[in-house]
Amino acid sequence: MSDANRVDLAIVGAGPAGMAAAIATRRHGLKVAVFDEQPAPGGQIYRDVETAEAGRSAILGADYLAGRPLAEAFRESGASYYPRAMVWRIAPDGLSWRAPAGGGEIAAVRILVAGGAMERPFPIKGWTLPGVMTAGAAQILLKSEGMIADNAVFIGCGPLLALVACQYLKAGVRIRAILDTTPPQNRMTALQHLPAALAAPGMLAKGIGMLARIAASPVAVYRRVESVELVGDRHLAAVRWRDPQGFHEIETGRVFLHQGIIPNLNPTVAAGCRHVWDERQLAFRPETDAFGRTSLAWLLSAGDGAGIAGAKAAALSGEIAGHAVAHDLERLDGASFEAATRPLIKARRRELALRPFLDALYRPAQSMRVPDDDDVVVCRCEEVRRGEVGRAVAEGCPGPNQLKSFTRAGMGPCQGRLCGHTVVETIAALSGATPEAVGYYRSRMPLKPVTVGEIAGLSFENNLREKSHG
Repeated sequence: MSDANRVDLAIVGAGPAGMAAAIATRRHGLKVAVFDEQPAPGGQIYRDVETAEAGRSAILGADYLAGRPLAEAFRESGASYYPRAMVWRIAPDGLSWRAPAGGGEIAAVRILVAGGAMERPFPIKGWTLPGVMTAGAAQILLKSEGMIADNAVFIGCGPLLALVACQYLKAGVRIRAILDTTPPQNRMTALQHLPAALAAPGMLAKGIGMLARIAASPVAVYRRVESVELVGDRHLAAVRWRDPQGFHEIETGRVFLHQGIIPNLNPTVAAGCRHVWDERQLAFRPETDAFGRTSLAWLLSAGDGAGIAGAKAAALSGEIAGHAVAHDLERLDGASFEAATRPLIKARRRELALRPFLDALYRPAQSMRVPDDDDVVVCRCEEVRRGEVGRAVAEGCPGPNQLKSFTRAGMGPCQGRLCGHTVVETIAALSGATPEAVGYYRSRMPLKPVTVGEIAGLSFENNLREKSHG
């Protein structure tokens, strides 16, 4: 492979962690390449931040615009940037990607996965109907296209649900109703973490401000919602739910679901590094040290993909990981490495002060994570329902990897990315085992769907390249 296709660090993802890591590593003179599925840097949190016009920026707020200087610094860092590039293989020797203009391979001494988070599945009856999407998807449409949906019903719990609702209110869009599924007992648990959360008064005040804005609006808010069913034939027609006041139903053609976010695991799982179950966040995450190093010497993970912490903490963890790569590749001596990372780790600790409080307050109810209705679809790709998972467990299926043989769950285009945690927690609930004992899908390369022709074509191009250099 020619020198043009060799880098010190290849980064997967250009969100806050990926951009910050590239900037830090470039400061030490390392050759860096960043691969990003989006057309412009920013990730999901700062999507389209470089070009968002004034009206959309005002709706999305100051926290969104905070990504603009980071994106500008990334552009000026000198890192090679590959937009619209889907990475489908990562390995100790480098990675492979595809893009509209063609793909390729690149050799890398280190790879940093900064793939961010995804929304937790919300497996309820009717959640696959047209007209149903996640709150995060609704926000992406707002950020990238300025598109909004009038008269939608927001259902779930978590800061993102409240944030999107507030952004809709700012935009002057009518919200039909908000169904809050946050378990009331969460408040008592969260209070134990309130003293530590006071170390981040600004973030706490923002959250209180969002809730106050919703409370002051004319939107109908239903709290202590215990069960939800989405009704329709070929399209969503209504929402039914139960709360302490009884059963309710309202007609609507649009619903936004949300039960918090979890790390996007596919790259690190497929790479084979160790993962741990985080009971506080109810999710698996890669096991890392304080600098983002995983159990594999060539692989690091930073940002929400290594544990949900928010955009500012993600940028800090990316910067820390960038310094770690420079240190490990002997471009930064021990004393300089410690001097560079000590204040960053301290700043990240401050950003994380609110996290235990949020995790406890917005811990999603088991009934919203683990379906008990046999008709509920668990794996959307293969249309595997909860009843099939239950029968497999009754027949002795011990975990998600064996469940593939029993039901094909997790064998569709997303390779279990969407259903993974639902499958794990459903098997755990049915078998009495812990999620950690049940384990996660053993994903393999390719990370994303890629044609055999593209793989074969890549090998053919590599052979030609080697001959031309040979």
